[in-house]
Amino acid sequence: MAEDKSGKKVIALNREARHEYFVVEALETGIELVGTEVKSLRAGGANLKDSWADIDDGELILKGMHISPYDHGNIFNKD
Repeated sequence: MAEDKSGKKVIALNREARHEYFVVEALETGIELVGTEVKSLRAGGANLKDSWADIDDGELILKGMHISPYDHGNIFNKD
């Protein structure tokens, strides 16, 4: 995980998107996660390779992102 200038840790970054496309505007948004998803992201379990964002009823929805199951989460892991 890299740390940006404001001291925040970057969990996931899609470098290929900036290589393949010309990014006109970037947005910082929030995401709703539950329990073991957060722990999996902190352990580096995010994959943005085939993800994209759609606008649905005024909300920006991230689709195609994969979060690996947390290794120590047992029955508490979410799909």
